[in-house]
Amino acid sequence: CRLNRKVEAQSKKIRTLKKENSSLRKRLSKYEQPPKDSNNSSIPPSKENIKTEAIRRTNSLRKKSDKPVGGQPGHEGHTRKMVDVPDQVIDHTSHYCNNCGRDISDLEATLEYTTQEIDIPLIVPTIKEHRHSAKVCSCGCHNRPYAPKKRGGNNITFGKNIQALSVYLNVVQCVPYERLQSLLEAVFNVKMSQGTIYNLIQETNQKTAPALELIKQHIFKSKVVGFDESGCYCNGRLDWSWIAQTPCSTLVFRANGRGGKVLEEQFGDNLKNITAVTDRHSAYFSLPFNNHQICMAHILREIQYLNELDSSQSWSKELGALIRGAIHERKENPTLIINTKTWLGRLDKLLKQNLENLKVEFGRLKKGLMKYRDYVFNFLENPAIPPDNNASERGIRKLKIKQKISGVFRSDLGADAFMSVHSIADTAWKNNQSPFNAILALLEC
Repeated sequence: CRLNRKVEAQSKKIRTLKKENSSLRKRLSKYEQPPKDSNNSSIPPSKENIKTEAIRRTNSLRKKSDKPVGGQPGHEGHTRKMVDVPDQVIDHTSHYCNNCGRDISDLEATLEYTTQEIDIPLIVPTIKEHRHSAKVCSCGCHNRPYAPKKRGGNNITFGKNIQALSVYLNVVQCVPYERLQSLLEAVFNVKMSQGTIYNLIQETNQKTAPALELIKQHIFKSKVVGFDESGCYCNGRLDWSWIAQTPCSTLVFRANGRGGKVLEEQFGDNLKNITAVTDRHSAYFSLPFNNHQICMAHILREIQYLNELDSSQSWSKELGALIRGAIHERKENPTLIINTKTWLGRLDKLLKQNLENLKVEFGRLKKGLMKYRDYVFNFLENPAIPPDNNASERGIRKLKIKQKISGVFRSDLGADAFMSVHSIADTAWKNNQSPFNAILALLEC
């Protein structure tokens, strides 16, 4: 009996140790696998630690080419050109001999060479006084070519240039209110409260509606539109910022959800005419789009992780070579309609391979590609479709930079104003226009 009790106790202890060992192995496996970052997964750069970010910024997924370093033959260089009529001319000449010290100020100088210097003058704000006078006609009518003064209004206001600069620095350059206030006073000698800055941005936002409607109508008529979404902390809660963009337009807006219902409310029946370029978020594939193109950059990042996870296998390497080859084919023939039959055949051959001997991450990627197989190579059949969704990620990156600097949006109005002005500024930049001039044009409406 004593032996049986001892054996039973030992067996129980062994079972406990095995369970604990299994749990520890599972926890340890996370550290044995290659770390995930923005190069080999969908983790955004904003969530990387400092060490990982430093490594990412000094490494590249691009392979080294056989081309020499520097500008390639045929590359058009750019350099500053001297102006014919400078604003100021300064002569540099000697008045005394460097050898004997004799006065040579009366001798004629010979010009050897000329240089020009570009500088910014010391900024002193100009103050304009507007005098509002009325004229009384013989009929008794008071003629005033201006709006009546608001009751309780301040006699001193800020001009359009200062208003546009404040909005530009806050939205386009992501300068927070406190630093913007300090910058205006230190550099431009303009004292402005943070409340005034907030009011200027809100006044600009109120004038964005017609421009945003034009942008939205342009996107409605576009055949190919890139979409993306990202978390947005606003007023103590998690909202979602959405982007819809084309090569000429950007529309960023805020919603309280990440589901496809958000796009249905914004676009309605126009979705039926659009080919959506997106990641593999399931919400996009529940909508009645005309067609889809999944982002190849996302797939290549996952393939990079699989290569690091198991360098001895060849499946992910062959898949990566296939996708890179298709992208290269499109770059070499930017206007050609390319038949996808051969490319899909090579993809199907890879998807039929048995990956049970590999880790679960390989099967997960294989399953995802099988599900969205018809949306992998659509960019080859239509030159207007890009192979990746990088443009949408670049368009929404400004929001993540703003959030990383300021932490959160403290009000819904502030978040909506930022996204509205950013939509117009980014649209202007895409059309080779100055975002600052676009904001200035809004204020002058």
